[in-house]
Amino acid sequence: MKLITGLGNPGAQYAGHRHNIGFMALDRIAGDHGFGPWRAKFQGEIAEGRLGPDKVVLLKPGTFMNESGRAVRAAVDFHKLDPAEVVVFHDELDLAPGKVRLKTGGGHAGHNGLRSIHAHIGADYDRVRLGIGHPGHKDRVAGYVLHDFAKADQDWLDDVLRGVSDGIAELVAGHGDRFLNAVAQRVAPARSSTTAPKPKPAAPAPEPEDARSPMQKLMDRFK
Repeated sequence: MKLITGLGNPGAQYAGHRHNIGFMALDRIAGDHGFGPWRAKFQGEIAEGRLGPDKVVLLKPGTFMNESGRAVRAAVDFHKLDPAEVVVFHDELDLAPGKVRLKTGGGHAGHNGLRSIHAHIGADYDRVRLGIGHPGHKDRVAGYVLHDFAKADQDWLDDVLRGVSDGIAELVAGHGDRFLNAVAQRVAPARSSTTAPKPKPAAPAPEPEDARSPMQKLMDRFK
């Protein structure tokens, strides 16, 4: 069994925030893969389903970002899970928008949701780092993450969420490389080998052959 947690803040006023991309990922997975309805449990909301042979519980903590670990710990204890059976989707300032990376263990890099999970279950869980970019200065970070994605972000954001959903069964099965490849196919799809190549520009017409004699050419130069 896997517990997949998306990080974000509960409430309609936060739904479109960059900080809530983890919630967005879980909503896409649940909708695309026929998970049961969301219901209140573990100080948050859960949806249950299967990905291949594996039972999966999706969890959106309702404790706000800074206390995300409380909901994760409640679910882990109830299902008697090891941290290695937990996957967390979260926003990542240190990755460019549209980039997705996997990480197991390590520090929380100042992310308050991860900091809380570290405190409750330790660091040995898997993370899916969803790049949102950086505003350029640390003083602007809070306003940046607690703000809706811009209209210009919608195309790459939709591609990332679709790619996450495409590859989630591979991630649950332990094939992280295949998961990342599924995301990459959405974000930067390979050009089809059947695509017709662009026509090459036509070669310029050859100059007509000059039939004048050398003497005639010389005479014409001095006319």
